Amino acid sequence: MFHKTLPQDLIKFGLIPEFVGRVPVVVALDSLDEEALVRILREPKNAILKQYKALLSLDEVELEFEDDAVKEIAHKSFERKTGARGLRSILESVMNEVMYEVPSDETIARCIITKDAVLGTGKPVIEYRTQKVGNNNEGSIAMNSASGTQGDEVKKAQ
Repeated sequence: MFHKTLPQDLIKFGLIPEFVGRVPVVVALDSLDEEALVRILREPKNAILKQYKALLSLDEVELEFEDDAVKEIAHKSFERKTGARGLRSILESVMNEVMYEVPSDETIARCIITKDAVLGTGKPVIEYRTQKVGNNNEGSIAMNSASGTQGDEVKKAQ
């Protein structure tokens, strides 16, 4: 219905004609669905998830977001009807503790944001290195027994 609004309708609603005359185009916007919000979190060149990953990579920490966690962030924003702007505040509340913990602990290798962390029923999964970053033995590679891949040996803490 709002898509069919005419300037005369705005005047009947109570806007003064001088203002309506200066607004050249009247556009109706539809709210974003959860799928669009997930795409906003992931796809743009400067997406907020990419910004947080880059920020933690400065401390040589790998940040991962589980798919369920990203969907839950979008779901919360959709429920609150805050749209794309609400994504940042939700993500900041999830990442608040992590952002204080990571720079002060050089043994953190990876942080995984889970759905429980977004819901507030759990904490992000943090994996620790066995050696500190910048140690003289940083050239040595240990096997990660949990995944069978090469890389820093890590211990999980939940």
